[in-house]
Amino acid sequence: MDASGQSPYSHRMDATTSTRKLGRRPKAVGGEAAREAILDAAERLFAARGFNGVTVRHIGEAAGVDPALAHYYFATKRGVFDAVFLRRAPPLNAERERLLDELEARPADEVTPADVIAAFVEPALERWAHGGPGWKAYLALVAQVNNTPEWGGETMTRYFDPVVHRVIALMRRCLPDAHDVDLYWCYHFLSGALTLTLAETGRIDRLSGGACASSDYPAVSTRLPEAMAAAFVAVTARGRASDR
Repeated sequence: MDASGQSPYSHRMDATTSTRKLGRRPKAVGGEAAREAILDAAERLFAARGFNGVTVRHIGEAAGVDPALAHYYFATKRGVFDAVFLRRAPPLNAERERLLDELEARPADEVTPADVIAAFVEPALERWAHGGPGWKAYLALVAQVNNTPEWGGETMTRYFDPVVHRVIALMRRCLPDAHDVDLYWCYHFLSGALTLTLAETGRIDRLSGGACASSDYPAVSTRLPEAMAAAFVAVTARGRASDR
């Protein structure tokens, strides 16, 4: 703050806002490269510190740009966050949709619960393991948001629910006598298992005395679909048995 009680950035922010209203870019804008640098920096920071632990100034400093540019491109910190979430959600969802399309085209009796789960989790797991630091940070952020009561539910709903509903619909084909309530609970448990894996906390490393590694993609990729498929089958069978 200066002697007047104003932020030293306030005049630049006002100028940027005025420029945006006039339809012109501020002189300091570095084009698409600057915008992407802001998103890259924000992705890393949000994943490491959470939404409330990051400021627009932090993002600008990490991106190597004037923080006013973040306001120019995205208006608010929440605007930056939403842009970060949106940037990688479409390719992830598109790959899931492609795999689900393939399953839907097959006869119902040739599709197993493990097939459905693999179509849902493998696009995320493959990017987590092989997509580089950006995808690693993004998926860690997804894991964090999925476990944030304040606004995580709203964010996950906005970006991922259409794919989730397709997963549930395919599970109905695989398990036609299952109760919907059991299918939704099983998806809830699947979501938790997936996002705990994506968070890569190291918990299983310590718990197993080093026999398991939270970053072991082959171990996760081969086990998670089978483990969660068994849960779907067991829980839905119990639900059907209760009807008798």
